[in-house]
Amino acid sequence: MEKKRLPGRQEEICILLHNIRSAHNVGAIFRTADALGVKQIFLSGYTPLPLDRFERPVREIAKTALGAEKTIPWTAIAEPNMMMSELKELGYEIVGVEQDSRAIDYREYHIGARTLFLVGNEVLGLSPKLRDKCDTLLEIPMRGKKESLNVAVSLGVALFRVCDE
Repeated sequence: MEKKRLPGRQEEICILLHNIRSAHNVGAIFRTADALGVKQIFLSGYTPLPLDRFERPVREIAKTALGAEKTIPWTAIAEPNMMMSELKELGYEIVGVEQDSRAIDYREYHIGARTLFLVGNEVLGLSPKLRDKCDTLLEIPMRGKKESLNVAVSLGVALFRVCDE
């Protein structure tokens, strides 16, 4: 049986990973990004890169990305603010996936033509400064005893929901 392939994305979706600690999370996000036809991933702060300083593949990322780190264009940036401002000037909406009093339920969000999705550190989340730069903050309601999902899982849940309209 042939796998069903959807046509390419109509929207331009980019992702910014800021201060993600786990290379496994980075790899999982690359794999999700490939499944959704994401245009580009930006990696900032101390987020692990798919290639080390000697241009060798990072094993933990490659293991979870299963080759997606080679199919999705990515750019390492030291500090995200300037890149976010540049994308805003190009008409991108900046959307943070984060628990915050200003956040809306992710199921209520409708994606625009150009969107940058932003996630932060697994424990600390997005800094208040990065939250303030977002046009919209999305939150996934939690029903259980835990307060949040894994960063790669929460980004995947939010992306698949908002991209499936």
